[in-house]
Amino acid sequence: MPRRILIVGAGKSTSYLLQYLLEHAEQENIFLAIADKNPDGIPQNFREHPLCKILTLDIADAEKRRGEVGKAELVISMLPPTLHLEVARDCLEFGINLVTASYISEGMRAMDREVRSRGLIFMNEIGLDPGIDHMSAMQVIDRIKARGGKMLLFESFTGGLVAPESDTNLWNYKFTWNPRNVVVAGQGGAAKFIQEGTYKYIPYHKLFRRTEFLEVEGYGTFEAYANRDSLSYREAYGLQDALTLYRGTMRRVGFSRAWNIFVQLGMTDDSYRIENSKGMSFREFTNLFLPYSPTDSVELKLRHYMKIDQDDIIWGKLLEINLFDKKRLITQENATPAQILQEILEASWTLGPEERDMIVMYHKFGYELNGKKFQLDSNMVALGENRRLTAMAKTVGLPAAMAALLILNKKVKEPGVQIPIRREVYEPVLAELGKYGICFNEFEVPYLGYNPESIAM
Repeated sequence: MPRRILIVGAGKSTSYLLQYLLEHAEQENIFLAIADKNPDGIPQNFREHPLCKILTLDIADAEKRRGEVGKAELVISMLPPTLHLEVARDCLEFGINLVTASYISEGMRAMDREVRSRGLIFMNEIGLDPGIDHMSAMQVIDRIKARGGKMLLFESFTGGLVAPESDTNLWNYKFTWNPRNVVVAGQGGAAKFIQEGTYKYIPYHKLFRRTEFLEVEGYGTFEAYANRDSLSYREAYGLQDALTLYRGTMRRVGFSRAWNIFVQLGMTDDSYRIENSKGMSFREFTNLFLPYSPTDSVELKLRHYMKIDQDDIIWGKLLEINLFDKKRLITQENATPAQILQEILEASWTLGPEERDMIVMYHKFGYELNGKKFQLDSNMVALGENRRLTAMAKTVGLPAAMAALLILNKKVKEPGVQIPIRREVYEPVLAELGKYGICFNEFEVPYLGYNPESIAM
């Protein structure tokens, strides 16, 4: 009897996950039940495969959801993060192991004691970022500590971007994952991290003007802005004594400076709704955030208000996304500014059918060994194939699929609500990812940190 894996949610990030499991279905003696609210987009090869079954499932239908969970030996939830808990509660009730690629929520964390008591594994954050970042970081950190090294610095950056040949706009950016997460990135509090022993905070309105530069051989220069909370993994990574701990998001140089225009105008605000937004032109939306003038055009008001010179590249970027278009109309009723900005950007930043995306990840490890200080940097670049088989789907889906098989085959021993920071998880998953071209290049560089005594407080 094949072992049944239930995959709940079959969106953009699942193409490689499903493909990997299908390729291993006969060898691993597994049967895939693929459930989605709208399963019409699932490729035909899954529909026709004898070891697959396609299900229409609304997660709000508790009876049907529980029925499907109860039949599975393992569940992979690729639902939006807010919907994982319903599935997790079912898994706990029926004694089923669970895999997700999402951050551990407080609700999920609260289940840990019960999950442990039942000997279950709820593996979370096993995608790209979070996921591959955890595993690749812990592999190096554990290696340094095994040699007797003391960690002084850890910085980690990830970017979902476009491949060089598909980089065809002035922003050097197109959506390769959830556009909403891009638009509201950084909101909800100050970015916080520790730098050379001193806690640092960057409020949202300054976030996109505090960037650092990274060079990736063969792919040029990138910039990075701080993630909201870099300190949440301090204990998990065993970096309580590290002087610097910083996590950030990568973009091409110049993106953050231009994006800051939206932040300063208020276009990324998601806290209130604009009445009668449906049918409003892009130009009218832009004008909502500018001072009144009986004579000046919307373009002139924005340039004066934001102090943008006419020959500034930022101005070209704003023109390129049709921000002042009179004919393009907003389709959403009573939408927030962030929702409307997302609609405007999606009209310009959608990958073409054969365009490719690119994932870039960059780590910095500073450590002390035998009285000397060293720095090891590592980076990874993954390229997609087309709009469906993206690098984003590959780097999110493959680790989740690989971890699922490890758990199903009882190769993961530690129960509980967890993330992939143990050697029993990261070593086999990273080795398997290497077969798919997802691997890191490491190189020594001069240590860039300073003694905390020399830093002006």
